[in-house]
Amino acid sequence: MQFTDIIDANNGRPSFRPIMQKEIFPISENLGQYLKKNGRDIELPILYNELINYSYSDALKDKAGKWTYWENAVYSPDQLAAISDGLIKTYQLVKNFASTNTSTEFKIERIDFCEYGNSNPFRIKIVNLTNGEIDFFYVKLADASRVYGLELEHLLTSNEINFLCHQNTLVEEHIEGMPGDDFLKKNTPFTEAEEIMIAKEFIRFSESCFARLLGDMRCYNFVINAQSNNLSTEYTIRAIDFDQQSYEGRVSWYLPQLYNENAEYVQMVLKYLNNAEIELIQKMELQEMGKRIKSSHVRLKQLLETMGKDELSENFKIKLLIGELNEHFKTLNFDSCSSMGAVVKEQLRQRLQTDFAF
Repeated sequence: MQFTDIIDANNGRPSFRPIMQKEIFPISENLGQYLKKNGRDIELPILYNELINYSYSDALKDKAGKWTYWENAVYSPDQLAAISDGLIKTYQLVKNFASTNTSTEFKIERIDFCEYGNSNPFRIKIVNLTNGEIDFFYVKLADASRVYGLELEHLLTSNEINFLCHQNTLVEEHIEGMPGDDFLKKNTPFTEAEEIMIAKEFIRFSESCFARLLGDMRCYNFVINAQSNNLSTEYTIRAIDFDQQSYEGRVSWYLPQLYNENAEYVQMVLKYLNNAEIELIQKMELQEMGKRIKSSHVRLKQLLETMGKDELSENFKIKLLIGELNEHFKTLNFDSCSSMGAVVKEQLRQRLQTDFAF
């Protein structure tokens, strides 16, 4: 099926809009074993529950003066002293620093909390006192959907991600880039060459998301990085929200080109790229994904086997998605799937048109 043949691709309106919140799925014993085996589950210096009891919070505005969903969590001096060392050591662990005993080299600048997100994240601003560099990392409620999404991103794309998960706590490094909605507001107008490169990158990103069934990729759930050289600027798009990994039951949920929020990106594609060019970009992305699957097939096989045993959605959504994917690919191969993990495995086989050993 071609990009322009998909219903509503020309105007960016999705045929289905899901609920804003999904339930958190706990880390199963099987997933926990996988995480430990692959160095993702280690004992953390601080857990999510230790950050909850802050004294009060202040609502935060962005640089433009608009209110955000984030609040600054304020702790008493004793509380802050008690948690700062643990947060610094946790940051060092998630960033794979050689030593975890040099806490005096860092300072916790601010702790923010967001009740809006599914994982109720804390955003930690940390300063390297040696060179003054500022970084962020996140402490969240562990959600199996998000963990699977992060791990699939790590294995199937060029974007390696540092994260750790222990008990009910998920710790993630900050993913650099400008949110896709802000990118359009702050960087327009683009040259024709820039729009063509952005359009190509959006096709590549959309294909990557659909192949692994990563949903809800509206423009504020991905970031764009721009790297300039003497001749041109190269753009890369990265997902930053993995809560909706293979959860919803409609194919449209996994196609970024269907969201009204992404309409400007879709228009760039339709303005500059024909179907043959789009199909070539999709093919190249799938070829790269195939190479990554070959290089990490043992670990990916373990992940998909574990994922196939876990409850990651509601039964009616699984059945609905199976039916829609069968129709999309003109096959009955999805009928044998009994879980979202099995659906993701079959999706990879269908999209890559090959039978890897997983």
